[in-house]
Amino acid sequence: MIHEVTMPAMGADMTEGTVVKWLKNEGDEVARGDKLAEIETDKTVVEMEAYNAGILRRIVLGDGTKAAVGSLLAYIGDADDELPAVDEPVVEEVEVVAEPEPVEEVEIVAPEPAPVAQAVAEPVAAAPPAPTVEGGRIKASPLARRLAREKGFDLAAIPGTGPGGRITRDDVLEFKPAPAFAPSGVDVAAPSVVMDGSDVELTTMRQAIARVTRRSMDEAPHYYVTTGVDMTDAMSFRAQLNAELADSGVRVSVNDMIIKALAMAIVKHPKWNTTFHDDRLEGHDSVNVGVAIALEAGLIVPALIGVHDMSLVDVANASKSLGGRARGDGGTLTQEELTAGTFSTSNLGMFGIDTFAAIIVPPQAGILAVGAVKPTPVVEGDDIVIRQMMNATISADHRVGDGAEAAVLLNEVKDNLERPLRLIL
Repeated sequence: MIHEVTMPAMGADMTEGTVVKWLKNEGDEVARGDKLAEIETDKTVVEMEAYNAGILRRIVLGDGTKAAVGSLLAYIGDADDELPAVDEPVVEEVEVVAEPEPVEEVEIVAPEPAPVAQAVAEPVAAAPPAPTVEGGRIKASPLARRLAREKGFDLAAIPGTGPGGRITRDDVLEFKPAPAFAPSGVDVAAPSVVMDGSDVELTTMRQAIARVTRRSMDEAPHYYVTTGVDMTDAMSFRAQLNAELADSGVRVSVNDMIIKALAMAIVKHPKWNTTFHDDRLEGHDSVNVGVAIALEAGLIVPALIGVHDMSLVDVANASKSLGGRARGDGGTLTQEELTAGTFSTSNLGMFGIDTFAAIIVPPQAGILAVGAVKPTPVVEGDDIVIRQMMNATISADHRVGDGAEAAVLLNEVKDNLERPLRLIL
């Protein structure tokens, strides 16, 4: 039986992709799950998997070809299956525009420059006279005195232009005092700042991010629950664990612990491992935790697949691999990693951020956002002690669960982190 291979949708709002390179040749045996080709999306390069077994009978679109989602890329089938006819590609007709008739050259004679008038030296205007003092009293009109008093001006600093150097109303209104902190003779004018007001064309990745976030806010009614997590024991546990793992080259990060704690909480509260549809919540049999990764061009949220079956060390290794491949180091992301996430995490602690709320990655049920771990004064009984605290916020889809249910999930994550031995049991 002949099976069509089409351009897959490898993201929440992907509309087209580019075949970077075919990993199989025509005539090769293909098993279900084999990597067929590398596909470039708006955000990254992804390995496309085969959904059917057989022989790669024909490649319809070759390397470097861009096509819309759902476009035919190739055929897989048995050796004796008859291939359907493929239409010849349509070549767009291009209208040829005749060259315009040559225009007769006209010599343009510049007019004679107008005579420049001889510059005449003018006397330099004298500085306004200093205010005249008579008998210890500065000469100024009553109105000028009142205005100076209201504005807080020192009359002695205002040059007078009236008769005999008398300070007038206009002298006060036009007076611009130097800042009090400026030393005498120093130019205190603000530096000239030139702002670039030109438009900025969005990259395809930023356009994709704009579409996905707009779709998320339009479709999913977001609400937010926040709590503080005491990470003191978790940080001590992590230091001891990494000391034991030093020879293996594995290092567990704070984010690895958060991912593991979240996955354990979702296993206990599986309602949050679902996707909303019009008449049901569609369940998933694998906890796939998305990890927000900041790239130079934008944001990407690939998922760790099957975190519910991973140890904490497994999570650390998988996270390192995922981050490296997302940044183009040592391979590419898979189609499943880009499309199968069920709940995500976002961490801005490395930027010193205390608290923030993230946008849900559609069609997932929610996302956990965490800030920095910081020493914070905390009341314990009658004492104030310093603890390592972290703020955590869940953005949840109200169609999936209510506020109390999200609070229960978040408190489970909190308990897992505050009792870190749970993460290795």
